[in-house]
Amino acid sequence: MNSPSFACYFVFLSVIFCFCTKISLADSDNLQDTCPTSPLAKQTIFINGFPCKNPNDISAPDFKTTQLTQPGDTDNFSGSAVTIVTAAEFPGLNTLGLSIARTDLRVDGLVRLHSHPRATEMFFVSKGLVLVGFIDTSNQPFGTFLKEGDVFVFPRGLLHFCLNLGYGSATGLSVYNSQNPGAVTMSDAMFEPTPDVIKKLTKGFVTGHLRNATLSGISSF
Repeated sequence: MNSPSFACYFVFLSVIFCFCTKISLADSDNLQDTCPTSPLAKQTIFINGFPCKNPNDISAPDFKTTQLTQPGDTDNFSGSAVTIVTAAEFPGLNTLGLSIARTDLRVDGLVRLHSHPRATEMFFVSKGLVLVGFIDTSNQPFGTFLKEGDVFVFPRGLLHFCLNLGYGSATGLSVYNSQNPGAVTMSDAMFEPTPDVIKKLTKGFVTGHLRNATLSGISSF
């Protein structure tokens, strides 16, 4: 193989690699302005996403949701509730590569260690004082305190948590860069999800391994 041919071959493979990498990193780009999810009851084919509504049936309500207006039920042993709204519940999100969520935390409420395999999460605190953090692939913890108006980013696929450290309830709003981010909870995936096991695996870990890494930041409030 001569040198010019090898160079062309290398460039061709590089282009293909970059193209395939882009596809694997995010949801596919939309091919039209809008594509609200077709009612699932009428679904007759199954694809990686959802079929679109008939363009003649699209209306403004397809692009509005009220599903995050009410707090979730925090009367459970974790003291938290996460309501995720994807394209399956919010038609206007279909093909846009976005999902949204509301997190409610009672006093000492905890969102247990979990990850989103298909999305990065941007977390905005609208009420309260929240300790947040994640763990990277070298087991290094990153944590900080968030007050109202603060924003934190949980990178895609990394274990992360939220803990209410205030004296009242706390609320957070999230945006994901996938219309179906998914969620994997470490404790539920590996152990029987009893209150004692959950407390040892998550809350004990948070208050020890991660909380100590962020206590110095409390002086900034």
